[in-house]
Amino acid sequence: MHDIQDPLNLYDTAFSSRFLLGTALYPSPQSMLDAIASSGCNIVTLGLRRQNPSNRDGQAIWEAIQQTGCHLLPNTAGCKSAKEAITLANMSREIFDTPWIKLEVIGDDYTLQPDPFALVEAANELISQGFNVLPYCTDDLMVCHKLVDVGCKVLMPWGAPIGTGQGLLNPYQLKTLRERLPRIPLIIDAGLGAPSQAAQAMEMGYDGVLLNTAVAKASNPAGMAKAFALAIEAGRQAYKAGLMVKRQTASASTPTVGQPFWHQPCNRG
Repeated sequence: MHDIQDPLNLYDTAFSSRFLLGTALYPSPQSMLDAIASSGCNIVTLGLRRQNPSNRDGQAIWEAIQQTGCHLLPNTAGCKSAKEAITLANMSREIFDTPWIKLEVIGDDYTLQPDPFALVEAANELISQGFNVLPYCTDDLMVCHKLVDVGCKVLMPWGAPIGTGQGLLNPYQLKTLRERLPRIPLIIDAGLGAPSQAAQAMEMGYDGVLLNTAVAKASNPAGMAKAFALAIEAGRQAYKAGLMVKRQTASASTPTVGQPFWHQPCNRG
């Protein structure tokens, strides 16, 4: 299904799939594995807080992830300060032996909105330490510019608050990000609840989609993962093909100029 001629390039690494999948909230490790297989994803995320070294919490999840052969993207979910995120990222690099990190620094418990100041601070420090930082951020253009300025080569703006399923709440701002940061890979992270929302993001020119709750909490996680994978692929193909420009007035799809005019016989009584 994936177009190997159109890879997703992140930190000089090419991936055939533009679908990134989280590994939390599944009813069982097997349901997670089934969803990963159905999604066709190359990258999965995992929080270090689910891998407590003292009592081996989440060991079954980690062992299951290793079976998939997917690229691991550890995350700093749950951190509320730059210092905490930096510490957790370093622990993650030591445990999982990877410099890749999905950077999360939460500033508000109600919306789980990232703290923009702590996020930039943590990103700056981690990049100086050699991490490949993928920051979870809002759709604020200035914050995104600051993250790029400190060295982030990928940005992961939210569509809506984590786990809400609200979709793309601010399409105007998301389109602005895409236009103003044309050479930076942008991945929608958080807030998607339906495959159609993922397709919408890809039609805007976004480079990928990361989600978790919409798949893990579905009655059939593997089926939902497949649905999102197809939507992401469809959205990408539509973007590459070129969407039609919206118009305010109707335009006939069948032209009349140059077409033969067929006369109907006239019945005279």
